[in-house]
This record gives sequence, structure tokens and C-alpha cells, in this order.
Amino acid sequence: MSNHHRAGALATQDALVTVTPEGAGWDYSGLEVFDLASRPVRRALDGIEGVLVPLSATDVEVSVDGETHTLAGRTGVFEAVSDWIYLPLGSTITISGDAGEVALCTARATERFPLCVTPAQEVSVEVRGGGRASRQVTNIATPDSFTGADRINVCEVLTPGGNVSSWPPHRHDGIGDCAPTNEEIYYFRIGRLDAPHGHPHGQGLFRVYTVDGSSDETVTVFDGDVHIVAAGYHGPSTAQPEYPMYFLNVLAGPGAERTMAFCDDPDHHWIRETWEQQGQDPRLPMTSAAGRVAR
Repeated sequence: MSNHHRAGALATQDALVTVTPEGAGWDYSGLEVFDLASRPVRRALDGIEGVLVPLSATDVEVSVDGETHTLAGRTGVFEAVSDWIYLPLGSTITISGDAGEVALCTARATERFPLCVTPAQEVSVEVRGGGRASRQVTNIATPDSFTGADRINVCEVLTPGGNVSSWPPHRHDGIGDCAPTNEEIYYFRIGRLDAPHGHPHGQGLFRVYTVDGSSDETVTVFDGDVHIVAAGYHGPSTAQPEYPMYFLNVLAGPGAERTMAFCDDPDHHWIRETWEQQGQDPRLPMTSAAGRVAR
């Protein structure tokens, strides 16, 4: 069965997307996406820690065990970098706002860390890759950018139209000689030209294949799709020329320490050596805390 899910396929009564460890057939990573125009959302984080990221919502109120915090948010994932909040293991939360989407990224955890609100201005943004493999990585709760979590890792990747990311293909499935082990969720939003958020006509491509070659799948990605990557090499994520690609990554695994290490497909590892000569795409970074980066 394919691990690619079309927009709406993982919807539940109060969520646009619901991925649980049980539903994914793994042990740690989860994701819910909510439209705050519907109603306030309440969750008890029993056995899990969370990272809440506004996607296309502003002035988001988050009540955590009775204490309220306000996130400024953003109007869309292609418009700006957002602030975010780390939600401790075992907390009870209520999320409310006038409209727009927010993502609740989760991981099963055993150690409780304190609540933390990170302003957009303090979120690390970097440009990775080179040439047509240039992309923006917004480090939200990654091991190097945020140490106050047990297992969860969260980042955003923005790929300009015509470029690829998740390149070279890589894996972190703990199989054979690849020790890093993380379950990874890709939540895609596909824009159109300068649109601030996803567009219903947007599309891209995404490839996942196993080490032994028993499975090799390239799928067309539409706005709002989800891919659950349990094992195997993944990449490239390909943005069509007029349709920039965004994806939110949620990763967690069994390691004693949080990691986002990976193993390249050895046939393509050499590509990294070419990036310095190619230079990076001048359209990057695409966004900042202040908004879209002018060119």
C-alpha cells in the first residue's frame, strides 16, 4: 500500500490531517493540521510532546495548562517564517484563532521539557545545496537549533519553482549499515508563483525507493498531500517551474539522543561535491521573519 495520502484522505472530525503512530504503523511521529475557522481545538498530550507551528494563521492563542500564549503567525508558508511553541509532555492545550491553519507536530516522549515560545526572529534559516538543488531550510525544532525536547525534530523546506530538494536521495531507516533511525512525515503545500500559501492547482513530484529495489515509487504531489516515510531512500522532491514547493518535516525515533543524521544513496553522494562550483540560487532564501525576501 502506498504511503502517499491525498489532501483530505487523513482528515478527521476536527482536523484536516491526522497522522498517529498507530495509523502510520510506527512508534513515534505524529501530525495534526487544524483549520481554526472551525472551532477551538483541545488536546491532552498524554505520552507525547508537541511543536505547534502556524501555517496560515495569525494571532493564534495557545492555552497550555491554563496559561495563554499568543503566536503572531503568518498568512502563508511562502510569505514569512513563523514563531512557534514547544508543548511539554503531558500538558493540556487549547488552540484558538479567527481563521487559518496550524500544525501540531508530535512525538512519543518520556522526558518532560519546559514550555518554550520561539519568536520568528530567532528561528534559524539557512540555504542548502547548490544550483538547481538549492533550497531553504527553516530550522524549527532541530537538534542544533533547539535542545529543549526529548525526541521531536521539526523543520520546514521551501523549494523555488524548477528546483529540487531532498537531494541527493537519503535515508534514516536503521537498515543495514545506516544507523540513524527516524520516522518522517512530509506535509506538502504547493504554491503558484507568488501566492502566499498553497494553491489547488499546484503540483510537484516525490520519489521513495527501498535499498533492495523491491519498491520504487514516484508520485505526483498536490497541495495538502502527506507522505509517510517509514523506510528507504527519499528524494528528489521536485518543484515544477511555476509551483514552488513547501514541506513540513516531522521526525522522531528510538535513539538515546535526537538526531537528523542520514545516509546518502552512495550512487549519488558525489553530487554534494559539485555544489560549491554551481553556487546557490539567488532566489533564496525565499522568506524571513520580516516576510518574503525582496529580490
